[in-house]
Amino acid sequence: MRGRYGSWTVGMLAGAALGALSLPAYAQSPISASEVREQAEAIQPQVVAWRRHLHANPELGFAEHDTAAYVAEHLRGLGLEVRTGVAATGVIAILRGGAGDGPVVALRADMDALPVREATGLPFASTATGEYQGATVPVAHACGHDAHMAMLMGAAQILAGMKEQLAGTIVFVFQPAEEGAPPGEPMGGAARILAEGGLDDPRPQAIFGLHVTPGEAGTLRYRPRGFMAASDRVDITLTGVQTHGAWPWRGVDVIAASAGIINTINTLTARTVDPTTTPTVFTIATMNAGVRYNIIPDTAALSGTLRTFDVAQRDDLVARATAAVEHVAHAHGAEAEMTVFQNAALVFNDPDLSAWLAPVLEEVVGAEDLNAATPPTTIAEDFSYYQQQIPGVFYHLGATPEGVDPDDSPPNHSPLFDVNEAVLPIGVTTHVMSAVRFLERADQADLPIRASPS
Repeated sequence: MRGRYGSWTVGMLAGAALGALSLPAYAQSPISASEVREQAEAIQPQVVAWRRHLHANPELGFAEHDTAAYVAEHLRGLGLEVRTGVAATGVIAILRGGAGDGPVVALRADMDALPVREATGLPFASTATGEYQGATVPVAHACGHDAHMAMLMGAAQILAGMKEQLAGTIVFVFQPAEEGAPPGEPMGGAARILAEGGLDDPRPQAIFGLHVTPGEAGTLRYRPRGFMAASDRVDITLTGVQTHGAWPWRGVDVIAASAGIINTINTLTARTVDPTTTPTVFTIATMNAGVRYNIIPDTAALSGTLRTFDVAQRDDLVARATAAVEHVAHAHGAEAEMTVFQNAALVFNDPDLSAWLAPVLEEVVGAEDLNAATPPTTIAEDFSYYQQQIPGVFYHLGATPEGVDPDDSPPNHSPLFDVNEAVLPIGVTTHVMSAVRFLERADQADLPIRASPS
């Protein structure tokens, strides 16, 4: 583990000192990463307790009522200004520094769980259920949002304790429905917070967020510009003519048409998109049709996901796929309707802010455990919508258990996914230091609020 998170090593302290000296805007800061890390270690039992409580009591998107109440109670106890009911179930808290006016920075955590039956065997494993698409389903924090909330709650506690040293304002965003808009909802949590003006007063000049993922415990990874893919949900409905399975020529076979559509979509991405310039994944993941082995049904429904890193290329592929789906269906005598709904835009890490953040994160983990030029990833995050209006950086925190190869670790959304709790103080510290250093930054004017990423 190279001495990362059990205790600070001489090498890490030296690296942190060199990182601080490289940034004259805060070289004389009285707040050091090592001191913050010590505070994060001191409150680690509380952070773990918060995480385990939230893990055992998960709630789906826009249903995080108990979760929000739990988070809000803690934030009020810190003396913060707390707003609840933001985007239905979100919580926003504001910490105004006591050392005078200054910039505004936001830190974000997501709150929702997934319709997954947990299989970790943890003593605090979820047995909760919820309503999803009209059915009662098991619910679990299979993506680490429980850890995200606990780490930001810890960061809020440390930052509240240094309030009189801070010149500026910190906005803590506990966001609902990161996993996408539930059925019947027009938008997910981040887009709804922005649409309802949740970040208009005060308006942040920068926003930071993190996500636990499989990876060597305690490592941090991100990249400037396109980091995480845009995510679209694709739904295809086919209409044919029902017939006996023994007389397929007397109907219109939507099963055959579905097979042709799946092959066509796979060919579109494999043969018309250069994967070295614009990584693209187009997956048909579900197919629902028929009720009996010897009846060809009159309808079929397919759904899948499209992941892209270039807006123009994505729009072109959607247009060509829509036309291709219709043509294949017509070749079989069927009708097709294809709809595309964007769950998350491209996570676009502001280049200037990304470069500025690297030495800040290096203060926390050291140069060897920071990769600020990691390859892009095809998973998605609706943090992207904040970045369309506010310069922001999103980074990943490796959280694989000790002794486990990250490549073999259960991924996010797996029923076996778990978080190495030893990395929680690192997430707490990176939240605190990114906010502190931004408030100390001398050139916030270099980061104007914008309408969309450049």
